[in-house]
Amino acid sequence: MSIVKVENLVKRYKELTALDHLSLEIQEGEIFGLLGPNGSGKTTLINCILSLLKYDKGDIQVFGKEMTPSSYDTKKDIGIVMQNVAVYNELTVYENIDYFCSLYISDKKLRKQYVDEVIEFVGLREFVKFVPKKLSGGLLRRLNIACGIAHKPKLIILDEPTVAVDPQSRNNILEGIKKLNQNGATIIYTSHYMEEVEQICTRIAILDAGRVIALGTKEELKSMISLGEKIVIEAYNLDKKNFDEIKNIPNVEGVEYHENILTVRSNGGKSNLSNIVEYINSNQISYGKIYSEQPTLNDVFLEITGKKLRD
Repeated sequence: MSIVKVENLVKRYKELTALDHLSLEIQEGEIFGLLGPNGSGKTTLINCILSLLKYDKGDIQVFGKEMTPSSYDTKKDIGIVMQNVAVYNELTVYENIDYFCSLYISDKKLRKQYVDEVIEFVGLREFVKFVPKKLSGGLLRRLNIACGIAHKPKLIILDEPTVAVDPQSRNNILEGIKKLNQNGATIIYTSHYMEEVEQICTRIAILDAGRVIALGTKEELKSMISLGEKIVIEAYNLDKKNFDEIKNIPNVEGVEYHENILTVRSNGGKSNLSNIVEYINSNQISYGKIYSEQPTLNDVFLEITGKKLRD
């Protein structure tokens, strides 16, 4: 089932086209990564999906229904955790979560159950009487998430939820996101931390200039680029004949040999480790350490969007 379906979406700000005939479909049960450089259209797309912005052209459906500003039955099943922490400084942790949950859940007994459950889920039980200014950055992020998900939404939009937190808090948040997904929530996840997206997302879309320029699993995205596996070997008696023959092994893109370190790069996401090791052994080349590196999502992002700085 399609949870979110965007077709031919156009959004203009005077001369600027923020979304340029963009189409996208997110399936039930996905953790869907939304990537793009600054100004690519990610925030505009999210605001259009939530019907917070009027757009010039296109169609948006959420849960199979047209999304409009008055689609309250649809919106009650959506949770939003934006990059900027949005809680009330005058309220305690418990009061903040209870207030945001009350926007969706009017039954006091059910709301108390939901609030207690989400407090346990994000690990804030010891801090329920604290006000936000007394919390660390990681705890504040967890409070922000709790406020956005307390009403048990079916679709959760997380915009940079791990910005400026320590590694322990980041790991806690990512594990929590995976549990939310396992419990049935579909998640849209935006981040500039490529390793996070690679770790948790089932499919990924890369946006640039208001368009989807690449879409697929991390493996599918890696297969789209020219950069492939990098193999590094300590090789001690490599001669020019060996060097030239290694260059001619299928899928080898480039070879370097300097101070007994042989570096072999493959193309198109291909793995060549077994071929290289077989050649080394069959030609009785003495070697020490061997290690292999696959291209990362960061490599994919930079090759597809370019390395030029964005505003």
